[in-house]
Amino acid sequence: MSATTPLLESRLQSLPLLARGKVRDNYAVGSDRLLMVASDRLSAFDVVMGEPIPGKGELLTRMALFWFARLGHIVPNHLTGEAPESVVSAAERAQVTGRSMLVKRLKPLPVEAVVRGYLAGSGWKEYQHNGQVCGVKLPPGLKNASKLPSPIFTPATKAEMGEHDENIPFERMVEIIGAPLAEQVRRVAIALYESAAAFALGKGIIIADTKFEFGLDEAGTLTLMDEVLTPDSSRFWPVEGYAEGINPPSYDKQFVRDWLEQVVVDGRPWNKQAPAPALPADVVARTAATYREALERLTA
Repeated sequence: MSATTPLLESRLQSLPLLARGKVRDNYAVGSDRLLMVASDRLSAFDVVMGEPIPGKGELLTRMALFWFARLGHIVPNHLTGEAPESVVSAAERAQVTGRSMLVKRLKPLPVEAVVRGYLAGSGWKEYQHNGQVCGVKLPPGLKNASKLPSPIFTPATKAEMGEHDENIPFERMVEIIGAPLAEQVRRVAIALYESAAAFALGKGIIIADTKFEFGLDEAGTLTLMDEVLTPDSSRFWPVEGYAEGINPPSYDKQFVRDWLEQVVVDGRPWNKQAPAPALPADVVARTAATYREALERLTA
């Protein structure tokens, strides 16, 4: 396998496979580490597409590593600093090079830390209904894509594969993990978002919202894990396309979602259940170009 061959699914024999997520394949490295391999899979509406997006896994990994390095002063992260190639056989290195992270094995928190700086997506829908987002009361008169007075923390429960994450109020998060830890996660997540959003804005990108995942190490230290601030976990808008009242063009997989919303299967709109419709070559190519442009703008 060459480094440019799209990888829909890794097949490592030298390590035990723990789980395949929507994008990442996780392998056990002893009892204290994980090898996370970012495939070129793409999910939309919590359904994994059948076509890989060439280069996506490598782009996601490069972006995550960039942010881990940039935000390390706010909270520890799960990186070990070791080369992923060092824990697989020589024949398997092509599957992991450039698209993998060798990380500490943590106890993951069962909630996702979502931070919103702008009103969009499910948040906009809920606001139209009751003037709130996940129990957070917002001022009247906001529009689709409006910048919020200050970023808000709107946690969600993690869904099983194929299920949808569920937004929850902060009070529910307190019930799940306890008040001290919930308060710490909220404080750290907002600090991460504010730092990243300010940096990205200087590069011409608005981070409308994002989700972070945290775990605890053996000492109970809160640790940032999984991916961070990628187009898969965030809503990125180019500054030049932004306006209130519309869905701005985005650097994430919104292009794929928009195509899927229009596609007809057996005479009816796709029901957002597996299997997904086959993505046309131009949708695949445009999605790959979008991810690439986001990385290039951020790291230029």
